[in-house]
Amino acid sequence: MAACVLCRRVPRLRHLPGLRKEFTQAQHVNLRRVDETDNQEGKKGEHQEASLHGGYRLYYNPSSYQHSVWNSATSRSQMDNDEDESLSTLAPSFWQQSNRYSVSCSRHLSSSKNTLLDLAFNKGPDPEMPSVSGYNKKPIPPDVKVDTRAFLKCRPEYASMSLDLTQRPRPIEWDEALPLLQKVTVLKGSMKPSDVSRFFVELSHLHPDKISLVRTDRRFIMLLRYSVEHLRLFTPLQLLEVLRSFVWLDMPSTHTVLGLYEAELSRRADKMNLHQLLLAADLWRCIGRQVPQFLQHLYESVHLYLGQMEVPELVQLLYIMGEGRQCPADLIHPVKQFLMLHLHQLHPEEVGTVCLGLFKSQTSLSEGAVTRIVDKAHSFVEEMSDFAMVNVLKFLRFSYLYHRAWLEAMAQEVPRRAHRMGVKGLMHVALACSALHYRNDKILMAIAERVPSLVPHCRSKDSCKLLWAFGTLGFLPVQSPSFYPSLTEALRQRKVEFQRYPEHLLTGLLGLAFVSQFPEDLIALALSPEFVNLALKSTQLELRKDLFTLDGTVALELPRWTGPRLSCELREEVADMLWKFAQSDVCQKQEVQEAESALQDLLGGEKFVCKKMILPHTRSIDLEVHLDSSAQPLPVNPESEPATLSPENSLSKFLSHQGWGRMDIGVTITDELLAQLTNTKNTTEPLTPSPSVKPASIHRVRPDDGGRLFDTGVDLTNDITEALIKPSSLRSAPKDSTGTVKLAIQVSSRNHYCYQSQQLLGLHLLKRRQLKLAGYRVVELSHQQWFPMLRKSRAEKLAYLHCKVYNSL
Repeated sequence: MAACVLCRRVPRLRHLPGLRKEFTQAQHVNLRRVDETDNQEGKKGEHQEASLHGGYRLYYNPSSYQHSVWNSATSRSQMDNDEDESLSTLAPSFWQQSNRYSVSCSRHLSSSKNTLLDLAFNKGPDPEMPSVSGYNKKPIPPDVKVDTRAFLKCRPEYASMSLDLTQRPRPIEWDEALPLLQKVTVLKGSMKPSDVSRFFVELSHLHPDKISLVRTDRRFIMLLRYSVEHLRLFTPLQLLEVLRSFVWLDMPSTHTVLGLYEAELSRRADKMNLHQLLLAADLWRCIGRQVPQFLQHLYESVHLYLGQMEVPELVQLLYIMGEGRQCPADLIHPVKQFLMLHLHQLHPEEVGTVCLGLFKSQTSLSEGAVTRIVDKAHSFVEEMSDFAMVNVLKFLRFSYLYHRAWLEAMAQEVPRRAHRMGVKGLMHVALACSALHYRNDKILMAIAERVPSLVPHCRSKDSCKLLWAFGTLGFLPVQSPSFYPSLTEALRQRKVEFQRYPEHLLTGLLGLAFVSQFPEDLIALALSPEFVNLALKSTQLELRKDLFTLDGTVALELPRWTGPRLSCELREEVADMLWKFAQSDVCQKQEVQEAESALQDLLGGEKFVCKKMILPHTRSIDLEVHLDSSAQPLPVNPESEPATLSPENSLSKFLSHQGWGRMDIGVTITDELLAQLTNTKNTTEPLTPSPSVKPASIHRVRPDDGGRLFDTGVDLTNDITEALIKPSSLRSAPKDSTGTVKLAIQVSSRNHYCYQSQQLLGLHLLKRRQLKLAGYRVVELSHQQWFPMLRKSRAEKLAYLHCKVYNSL
């Protein structure tokens, strides 16, 4: 009967030649989302972090374009770095692709009936993706490799809870492996669990060049089946030895048999000690398989060992949490306490690992805790590897903490190290700077000079995030003529990747638009109906806003554009969505409401001020005001009351206002303020008495109902009142065909600028530029001036707004 079964299987396998190829290729499932967001890419993500003002969110997709290269420890280590981080609250920290095959393993099956693994153990590899690069290309020098597990060399204690990928077992030749395989066929069902584990261990010593041969051998497949039958009979040490052997045997991370091992380890988790649990988690990491079920058991067991943990256990735990993209909420507090208690004992590489683990697991700590960690990193920054240094920046990006000393150190370290760093590290440096709004030309120039030589190694993600970061910080093309062109060309070479990651193309094009760079072929691709439909299918990313911003930018900055555009329906849908959000957020802010109310009083009524999104695709609001050729306000708000307030009514209205103006702080009318009110010339000119000023006709404003507005009283003359409501004539302000001057009054915040700088961030720079193209004069109520004004009297606010509106014309 057994012979009949075998005879019937052979022709079936003959028609499925790819089924056994699984053992010759490792397959990686990269369906997790970034990262931005980083970080964030990032929650946070991404990041939190990656949430920039103006509604932009950066998303960081992990493991975007990772290849199966397992022939060296460095390639395994590189995998950690390739898997970027997710900082988006909208996406899970990782996804796993369900296996199309299932295995029901009976431990009572006769060994003589199972000399071959069933179909599930022999499924073939997925179809190969077409190569991005074309034929006949010049050889590309190898990318910069980094040791992502260097922290394991800091202490000997790590040996019992991790696998040193640099210490491969002494290799044996194929001739030595053949007798082992022959024993499998001889022993068959009489093999004991110790025999199975020993065979795996000895076969894992085979020379790497011969690993593919043993994995495709029929006897090795038999050994796998026997290992499944003995799963529950293995001791914990034997189980870990087999798992360690799978690492050296390059077992594909998606192999079905690994799911059975994960289930068995999860079942035994409560009987394993902390070092065994951490070792098992590390081995799964080395194999490249996500094991959320086992990690959950690990985290539940950690509470039992908190009192026994030392620094190595903590660092390894944070490393595992980071690679698993999760830190259970009930572990955050004890981990933080333990980390703060032993922070002084950490080595440089361990600090980098801690930062990376916290970043990847999206674990938020208090500002004080983050500051202490970065202080520790700063104390030995020169001793840190490039990889560890970048990890600290990732953590700062996620925590959105501006650490002056660390960033100042980066201004020295990055230019010194940039020539030896890889593109991924440089990308994360730039992304951290943009997220923190920190512009330092030394850092940016060092990166810009290094990146063009690394373009062949740039994934689309790297190129697009570099373009976004540099565009956000306002790095102009003239500062490094080869930077933007080289990365733009890299996008063209990687077009195929945008079919899987459409968000990357939009991120890169918006970064280019910030600095007035418009590659029309790539824009045409991004706005094509096919690409738009692809982007709109994304359930984890909101790409409509990015498409809308790009489309609106094309309309204003490329007036001769004849390429594709978004449909009117989609534009209206996104504009309505953005306006509803603005009404519930920005429009409710005190500084905006106060500016709107005071402008209405200044100009004579609600109909002269319209709070709206003049350019909806820029995702922020303005206060629109129109003036005629004689500097008189024109109605712009049709929904307001039809009657125009008289000067008296206007003044009485603002004096009874129930906002900030009611604060009992009084008002001081100085000579400078009087000069500003009665003379609309620049206040920097010498203030001298004007012979045209009439004798003051003084009347005292009565207190409001509560008697708390101005306890000291305010003397308002007829000239002051007239100056407030009848400004001087226009000078050189731009006018439309009817002579109307359109003002876009903006209430800015410090988050619109680079840190401690007058350099606008990319989105806000783009908006200013496009408002001018649309015929508007921008009037900014800067945060340095307007926010302190909120605590002053109504009269002083009106005086300030009068000067801002009319002196800017």
